[in-house]
Amino acid sequence: MKIKFLDIPAINRPYHDEFHAALQAALDKGSFILGEEVRAFEKEYAGFIGTDYCTGVANGLDALRLIFKAYIQLGLMKPGDEVIVPANTYIASMLAISENGLIPIFVEPNINSYNIDPEHVARAITDKTRAVMIVHLYGQNAMNQELYDIAKKHDLLIVEDNAQAHGTEYQGRKTGSLADAAGHSFYPGKLLGALGDGGAVTTNDHNLADMIRAIGNYGSEVKYVHNYKGLNSRLDEIQAAFLRIKLPHLEKENDVRREIAAYFSEHIDPDKFILPKLTDASQDIRTNKTHSWHLYVIRHPERDRLQKYLFDNGVETIIHYPTPPHKQKAYREYAHLDLPITERIHREVLSLPISPVQSLEQTQKIVEILNRFE
Repeated sequence: MKIKFLDIPAINRPYHDEFHAALQAALDKGSFILGEEVRAFEKEYAGFIGTDYCTGVANGLDALRLIFKAYIQLGLMKPGDEVIVPANTYIASMLAISENGLIPIFVEPNINSYNIDPEHVARAITDKTRAVMIVHLYGQNAMNQELYDIAKKHDLLIVEDNAQAHGTEYQGRKTGSLADAAGHSFYPGKLLGALGDGGAVTTNDHNLADMIRAIGNYGSEVKYVHNYKGLNSRLDEIQAAFLRIKLPHLEKENDVRREIAAYFSEHIDPDKFILPKLTDASQDIRTNKTHSWHLYVIRHPERDRLQKYLFDNGVETIIHYPTPPHKQKAYREYAHLDLPITERIHREVLSLPISPVQSLEQTQKIVEILNRFE
């Protein structure tokens, strides 16, 4: 039995008939950009997240990039301002900041949750700091009262990177509704995945929502009238239609992931591997919505040997992520930073297969093989 890391064809198979019907409808209408499917998805996704506004964009990076570009246009930020960001995130979080002429300030995560550490945030604030980006990494909520209080005390914006956490909750509210604005990715492998690229911004700020919509449409609110130096970043009609089909099933699919995560946590040998920890451990994993388990990430000091062993035994895994952004050539100006927690995480993490179509037999086989590792 070979177990794929993520079987995307199997995940999408139940929706094939609806996908074909949606595609045919789009072909018949001949409307592919900024049409009724996008408007309907924006309304439905805003309702799901719990915000007043949702703006569809081309991808998750653009969602974050447009948030900062809009804040600059609105006069709330300017090039040279600093944005605090977790050092162990995917590089897209940093790119959204630096591409707008803003300065990313890398801070260490909490070693247990892998999410941004409020104590490190507080120490990183300067008179140039204007925002904090929180990343709900691997599907676990990163917001907490301490972080919120720090931001309010220093009059900082909070931006959520919600690419990995569609459906995660904090105190009864969905991630993506917890801060001033949030960027979402609908890359095919995400919890809510399109059949191509897609993204969105959610917010309760109508000025921000209007600005993002204009900037993402060549800086135009009225056709051929361009008030801003914008770009082309729009969710297309076909992807919006596909996302509308999948959205009503998201909560159920996340519940399946929680069941698999619970089985892993109850049966993988904790003396051999460092298992993921919930920031809110007051509930059973199966009912705890502070984590949607986009990824189930273990750690081991001999990660590369472990990954090869699993591959040789038919289990496909992925490393999220092998090299931290400050050690990437693209950000070589930050290579001198001393970030030992981040670097340890990137040396040791390994993501196991987890998906709503993964069978109990496959999950049991992964555990059996994993526990034999010496």
